[in-house]
Amino acid sequence: MTFTTDDKTKQSVQQFRRFDVDTQLALLWFGYLDIKDQLTPANQTSAQDTAGALYDQIKAMPQEQQLQAQRDIAANADTNVSRAYKALSSSGKIDVWLRLAQGIEEGVVIQVPSSYELPSQTNDFVKSIKGLDFEQRIDFTRSALFEMGAK
Repeated sequence: MTFTTDDKTKQSVQQFRRFDVDTQLALLWFGYLDIKDQLTPANQTSAQDTAGALYDQIKAMPQEQQLQAQRDIAANADTNVSRAYKALSSSGKIDVWLRLAQGIEEGVVIQVPSSYELPSQTNDFVKSIKGLDFEQRIDFTRSALFEMGAK
């Protein structure tokens, strides 16, 4: 399933999926930082509850396991966390990543190292994403996140 509504956004999702898992996670983090002030979560209560339960499970893990859980979801690994993520609604999936980003900001989820820089091969991708309007960026994010989780 995809939520993209135009070719530019669809191409961005395809390009995103070609990056390695750690680069995808970093792109999600930096993308969140770029638009976080515009986000107004309004998910259904059931989506929030199930997303909250999965987030709490990840948050309770030691930091290296938190990172591995995120990698497993992004890599479509067949793990308990990744299967639980796959079972979420599209709203629940975006809610999990929003909570993870907020947890990183709060310091309760493993941090992106302050010295981390995105690989140079992401420069064109980042420019294209920044060129999308807010709704296109949300469609891109929702589409990229929807495909994650155990296959």
